[in-house]
Amino acid sequence: MSLFQALASLPVEIDGYELHGLMTAVSSGFERHTTVISMRGGGVVGVGEDVVYSAEDQLALQRAGPVAPLTGRWALGELCEHIDALDLFPAEPQHGEVSRLYRRWAFQSAALDLALRQAGRSLHDAIGRQPRPVRFVVSLRLGEPPTLEPIERLIDLYPDLRFKLDATSSWTDELVSRLAQLGVVEAIDFKAHYSGTVVDQPPDAALYARVAAAFPHAWLEDPDVTHPATAAVLATEQHRITWDAPIHSVEDVKALAFQPRMVNVKPSRLGGLRPLLELYEYCEARGIATYGGGQFELGPGRGQAQYLASLYHPGAPNDLAPAGFNLSAPPPGLPSSPLPVSADRIGFRWGELQEPD
Repeated sequence: MSLFQALASLPVEIDGYELHGLMTAVSSGFERHTTVISMRGGGVVGVGEDVVYSAEDQLALQRAGPVAPLTGRWALGELCEHIDALDLFPAEPQHGEVSRLYRRWAFQSAALDLALRQAGRSLHDAIGRQPRPVRFVVSLRLGEPPTLEPIERLIDLYPDLRFKLDATSSWTDELVSRLAQLGVVEAIDFKAHYSGTVVDQPPDAALYARVAAAFPHAWLEDPDVTHPATAAVLATEQHRITWDAPIHSVEDVKALAFQPRMVNVKPSRLGGLRPLLELYEYCEARGIATYGGGQFELGPGRGQAQYLASLYHPGAPNDLAPAGFNLSAPPPGLPSSPLPVSADRIGFRWGELQEPD
């Protein structure tokens, strides 16, 4: 029996749902908007979080209200198929198909939480896996012009913290050398698969060479391995190249230029419960390691991603630091890595969660 089949027959009853907007300024210098989806039925509530990046799309969803036809009695698998077939956007999304994937996951994760809570079961019980403490790294950009100040400030508060950093062409030899001396970098993100965003980084062979030499043990995420110059620089580094942005399905992993040792599994980017579980199964069967990544979640979505990490890749360099590390000025007193197991007794939740008003 597949993982999805183990969950698909769960009954779920939906009386209705509500939407609750969240907003805060985050460390990458933008105002983050998300929407918590709270599905009601049988006297309990299941939650998910929409992480579509366009504030306009988030506000349009909230203004439209709970208009999706979800009321009724379903099997969870049937409900997921129904959600897949719905157009969940009041208007065409600003950032195309990936936004549709994010929103489908938000509704399906809320449905999963509701179905499990109505059944009185936890996710780990339902799929027969035990959660374990979750190791995490903190994802950062170093600004323009780049400076070590964001890292040094965090290390002062949290000396054992480790990082995944977005490399940019403005990184100088001096900055890279000083950064390497700190010994805190576990992964470098080249962002080569982003287009039309504030984090775009074109292929840069000099940057790739500088980083590969300075951080010989770091994972190299999302480089450009098709451009001749960058491909040549990384020809001997395939063992530590990993992928994030291109991974939306099993087919995307199959289409990579070479089988990776590890890929990033973002539940929101997979767009649904079936493709998420199929990817976990595919990677496990082929010895491909996985790690988790966040989407600047402000509500239950971060905990749900940490919960999945606790089941499938607890010891990996998970880009799933507690949400406080995403703030422009993270405060003292945040949890350290690894996060202790905080899976709730029932449902698909990690840690304490207040129901949205």
